[in-house]
Amino acid sequence: MTTLHANPVAGSPIAALGEGPTWDPARGVVRWVDIDGGQWWEADVSAGSAGSAVIGAAGARVIASVDTTLGAAVHAERGGGLLARSRDLAYVAPGGEIAAVFHVIPDGVSSRLNDGACDPQGRYLVGSTALDDRKGQERLWRLEHDGTLTVLASDVVLSNGLAWSPDGSVMYHCDSFAHTVTAFDYGEGASAQGRGEVLVDLGDGIPDGLCVSADGDLWVAVWGQGRVVRFGPDGSEKGEVVAGVPLTTSCAFFGEALTTLVVTSARGDGGEAHAGGLFTVETDTVGMATTPWRPDAALRGRA
Repeated sequence: MTTLHANPVAGSPIAALGEGPTWDPARGVVRWVDIDGGQWWEADVSAGSAGSAVIGAAGARVIASVDTTLGAAVHAERGGGLLARSRDLAYVAPGGEIAAVFHVIPDGVSSRLNDGACDPQGRYLVGSTALDDRKGQERLWRLEHDGTLTVLASDVVLSNGLAWSPDGSVMYHCDSFAHTVTAFDYGEGASAQGRGEVLVDLGDGIPDGLCVSADGDLWVAVWGQGRVVRFGPDGSEKGEVVAGVPLTTSCAFFGEALTTLVVTSARGDGGEAHAGGLFTVETDTVGMATTPWRPDAALRGRA
């Protein structure tokens, strides 16, 4: 098993709960959220010296801020983006104004939205986590191109990372408090079919965010273990990326060659240097670019 060591990114802001990194090749920037801080960040992250990375001279900047938690965010194909706020999804138009709001968490349900990602067709999937003692009642939704919502799962404990196989036929979903990564058929109709098959059971490990590389391998951030574990598409463990902080939260490939992995983290209360910042490592594989959100013309017309 190969072990790689990630280095902190010089100039990275420290997030209370950094999450959901994405790569926008059109703009050449990495974006990520601070869930607890309610902020969406972006930065030009480039190679530094001795295998480290740095944030460009312009620095990191907040491109959206909300007065709730911000579970995830993704850029839209024609500008702007989609924000997974505490209970709804908000379409931020290219000019920065909120153009549409899609209500997701039903009234009276003590949950909030958590991680999300776009499927290969550019539709946004987002799951929830309970804010009370309920177990196994969280949902995974898909925002369709026309703005309607489809419930794909309703028995989740804590919905977290989402990713797809290179051919788009399989969806991977982390249920953190079930300690599993489940594979679902994502058939011709691009719908998650059936209950899925547990691909990875981490025992007492907590899978958080994940991404998939072009060779079909899964890269799963494990909360509390300070690492990203690389699994083959058959669930076999192939390697790991070790960070110097315990609360690794998610990861994504970025850069022109898509060979660099960026890892987000949470600050926690352990006082470790760089906890809550970004980390990067060069890999021996090629990643897959983040799929942007692709709303239909009617939704874009609201902007």
